[in-house]
Formats: sequence, structure tokens, C-alpha cells
Amino acid sequence: MLRATLLAPLALLIWLEEWGWKPLARVLARWARWPPLARLEARLCRVPPPLALALFIVPALALLPVKLLALWLIHAGRATLGVTVIVIAKLIGTALLGRLFVLTEPQLRHYRWLARAFDAWAATKQRVKASVRASAPWRAARRLVIGMRRWMRRVA
Repeated sequence: MLRATLLAPLALLIWLEEWGWKPLARVLARWARWPPLARLEARLCRVPPPLALALFIVPALALLPVKLLALWLIHAGRATLGVTVIVIAKLIGTALLGRLFVLTEPQLRHYRWLARAFDAWAATKQRVKASVRASAPWRAARRLVIGMRRWMRRVA
């Protein structure tokens, strides 16, 4: 019971990374085909490790005033607008951080503590995914999806 309780938030975090961070970073990668952005990204790939670390932190700090504005909007009775602003800021921030990470990961790995954190996170992700996939609800849902796909192929 305790394991399932601790596993759920980790599984949610991994799901958000897999279905948020990575796809949004891929969208920005498509935009980076535009020559000016391609040149900027090429420069980002060559920045020294301290600048890479600073660049990785900047989007999070830059969006803080936007998130504070959103909280003020919610407090002022404009909850829908405030939540919308938070969601949009989160999407933009996630896309930027995901793309910056892809571009600067080699430089960020120069910091041993950060490389260890990345590796620990990757190992934790693999363990959580394995636990989730081994769970009865996951296996049941997987059988259901496979059955639905087979049924759809027969019907179509």
C-alpha cells in the first residue's frame, strides 16, 4: 500500500515528462529548422558549462512574474484567465527547458553532481516504469487496449 502511494506521484511526474517535456521540445526542434533559430541553437550547443547552467535556469526565473500575475488574476476573481495564464506559461516553460536541455546536456554533464542527478533520475524512471508495467491495473488496461485495437482492425 505504501509503495503504491509513493509510486503514484512518481509515475505522474514521469508521465508529465514523457508526454509534456519531450513532445514540446520536439515542436521547438521543428521550429529550429528556420535558419536564424538553427544558428542560435548551433551556438547554444557550443556554450561553456557555466553559461549552459545559467541558460537552463533563466526560463524558470523569467516565467516567475507571469505566474505571479496569474495568481493575482485568480485572487482578483478572474480565475479562468489566471489558470489559462498559468497553463500557457507552464507549456512555454516546459518547451523551452526541454529544448535547452537537449541542446546543452553535454555541457551540463560537466558538473558531476548534475550528471549524477540526471543518471539517478533516469534509473528511477526505469524502475518506476517497470513497477507500473508490472502492476495489475496496467496489465489489465494494456489487455483492454490491445483487444480494442484488434476489434477496430476487424471492424474497419
